[in-house]
Amino acid sequence: MTALDTFLGWLDVAAIAVFAASGALVASRKQMDAVGFVLMAVLTGFGGGTVRDLLLGRTPVFWLGAPELLAVCAGVAVLVFFTAHLLESRFRALLWADAVGLALYAVVGAEIALLAGANPWAAVLLGVATATFGGILRDVVCNEVPLILRREIYVTAAAAGAATLVVLQGQGVPRDTAVVAGLLVGFLIRAAALLRGWSLPSYRARPGRDYPDGA
Repeated sequence: MTALDTFLGWLDVAAIAVFAASGALVASRKQMDAVGFVLMAVLTGFGGGTVRDLLLGRTPVFWLGAPELLAVCAGVAVLVFFTAHLLESRFRALLWADAVGLALYAVVGAEIALLAGANPWAAVLLGVATATFGGILRDVVCNEVPLILRREIYVTAAAAGAATLVVLQGQGVPRDTAVVAGLLVGFLIRAAALLRGWSLPSYRARPGRDYPDGA
């Protein structure tokens, strides 16, 4: 195992921990008990990676063979349960924790897809799925408007981070450089969207076309 493989392993754990924290923060806003915190943390931390592994046909799904990851999610959930009230704005903290997890998971997901033999296009899509599906599940279960449906750029940031990794590796750039670049691109785009309110152009309703009777 290379130093980069070790780094990516820790990176994957860090991504799970960050997403688990974002799930636990939603649980705090919904005033759930400790079990609810753990459930939301696990759902958010494992959801995207589970979808990725199922689509890639990787068995067993990553967390079934790594019980320590469940311990990470549970530990983060318990920590947030006792400290969430100290945050001045839990929703703002959720957005930033989710932004970090988004960048981490997009790059990790794309890297795993490439190592599993996926083509570059599929690797980018699987990076996006890894980064977003856990949050979608979290928000749907908690009856929240999913972050991917908010105006600020979200999925685009994940796609940009994953695509940066895939393109750079395809051009022969060292893996560690490609990973760091992907992380920075994904996080900085999402951070700029949060700070400046960046969003893609949305559809504007226009009057429908009138047709004469019998047309």
